[in-house]
Amino acid sequence: MTNSLSPTLELTCALIRKASVSPVDAGCQDLLIERLEAMDFDVHRLPFEDVENFWAVRGSDGPMLCFAGHTDVVPVGDINEWHTDPFEPVIKDGGLYGRGAADMKGSLAAMVTATEGFLDKSPNHNGRIAFLITSDEEGPAINGTTKVVDWLNAQNIAPDWCIVGEPSSSNKLADTIKNGRRGSLNARLTVQGIQGHVAYPHLADNPIHKVVPALSELTAISWDQGNSHFPATSFQVSNIHGGTGASNVIPGNVVVDFNFRFSTEITAQQLQDRVEELLDHHRLLYEVNWQLSGEPFLTTPGILTTAVIDSIKNIVGIDAELSTGGGTSDGRFISSLGSQIVELGPVNNSIHKIDEHVLVADLDQLSGIYQDVLTTLLGA
Repeated sequence: MTNSLSPTLELTCALIRKASVSPVDAGCQDLLIERLEAMDFDVHRLPFEDVENFWAVRGSDGPMLCFAGHTDVVPVGDINEWHTDPFEPVIKDGGLYGRGAADMKGSLAAMVTATEGFLDKSPNHNGRIAFLITSDEEGPAINGTTKVVDWLNAQNIAPDWCIVGEPSSSNKLADTIKNGRRGSLNARLTVQGIQGHVAYPHLADNPIHKVVPALSELTAISWDQGNSHFPATSFQVSNIHGGTGASNVIPGNVVVDFNFRFSTEITAQQLQDRVEELLDHHRLLYEVNWQLSGEPFLTTPGILTTAVIDSIKNIVGIDAELSTGGGTSDGRFISSLGSQIVELGPVNNSIHKIDEHVLVADLDQLSGIYQDVLTTLLGA
């Protein structure tokens, strides 16, 4: 490391040095809060159970632009497979290596330095700037952003616009903006039978044999056709557990895990009703436990998407594409506030992998994009 690091790179490195494996924050939020308080942000620490969160806002009225993100990272896996210490940032060949470099400590640093740069030029800006930061995005996500959103609802606070710093870019910085996400509905289906000896099937009732025709029918259903923003809803079986391990025993039950990634063309309740109707039709003795991970959300092209697309063109010189692909994000919780939401962050090809990294040059450009959006939406 040299002493010539840019402010964004320097802060990213400081964050990477914090071993904040979810849900541990490890002091990351202290670093961010120190910088925000120096800019006269009003900070509310909002811990829930073992999760650190905070909400910070600058300004008292007018439209609000919120930056949202997470300080927690996924486990490093086998540390012996890393070419560098995952929690000691290393710059080599134009890249910054370390756990969280792309997902999403680089984005957090860029948000802070973008705000500092904006306030240097527009100290008397219009509206309000806010930060919603959690350490529970990579984990269960039950004591993080969703709890902060509940708190915001109780305070009658709702951002007009929100930028989530998830690594949205596909091949180069800012080529893709996420303006929505599909919903995610999980289920655990337990089908009961009667255990017995395989040589005496008339004395048993094989639940695997019973569930297979139902699963076959579920995989063949066309749930919807999607729309111009979302692909068609998909159904995928992820796990099947049955049997005692012995080859001569008919199992007493079978457990099947499956997931729907669904569009705005159908609701979670409609999916549940249709599945249970089919299971009843097959006369299964079953129990199904549903878990809704997130409703689908969509920010239609408008003020926020235009500002972000224009800023990308100004800073990077490319035409970004809007996308709703990929998994879920904390945007699913923030969308309940009625905010316009986009996700914009680094290239995602190394996230959750060994030797996670981000291009050094991308960090300053990302900060520049965020600052340009601030200028467009809140400039004095």
